[in-house]
Formats: sequence, structure tokens, C-alpha cells
Amino acid sequence: MKKKKETIITARMTLADKERIQKKAAQAGMTVTDYLTTCALDKEIIRVEGMDEILMELKAQGRNLNQLTTLANMGKLTVLRGDDLADGYAAICEQLRRILREVT
Repeated sequence: MKKKKETIITARMTLADKERIQKKAAQAGMTVTDYLTTCALDKEIIRVEGMDEILMELKAQGRNLNQLTTLANMGKLTVLRGDDLADGYAAICEQLRRILREVT
């Protein structure tokens, strides 16, 4: 659950510093606000390259499973080789577990 941001801090800095902060925030895949807050509170920033592709594939597999389940429940199809789809989904979940173990 996201916390509601309810206060503003104003800071003066050089244009070069501002641009550097914006670049670092973009490299971390974060907003400038989230990046500055994370840095200021001594939290570690972990960026996992390739995670976007894995999550897109996981969502696609989930949609496929939902569509097949809905059609099967309606009696409109019989799922053949459903184990292959379930195995693919399990493989993606295992990849995510390995990544999580590496970054924690």
C-alpha cells in the first residue's frame, strides 16, 4: 500500500546537481522524490535489470490462464496440454524466487 505524500520540502541546488539527481533517479527506475527519500533515509536501492520483461511475461501467462479457466468453466473448451502452460508459469515464478534470493 502506498503512503500518502502530504508535505513538501524545497531545496536549492545547481542545475548540474539537479540534472545529476534526475539521471540517477531515472537509472534506478524511480521518481526523483522516491530516489531522494530513499537516499536520505539510508535505504538500499536495488535495481534488477530484465525484471520488466519477466513481469510482462508473468502477466501474459496469468491472463492466458484466466482466459482458459473462464472458457473451460463455461464449457466452451477442453484444455489440452494445460500442464505445459502451468509448467511455463511455474518456471517464471521460480525465476522470480531466484532473483529475490539474490537481492535480499
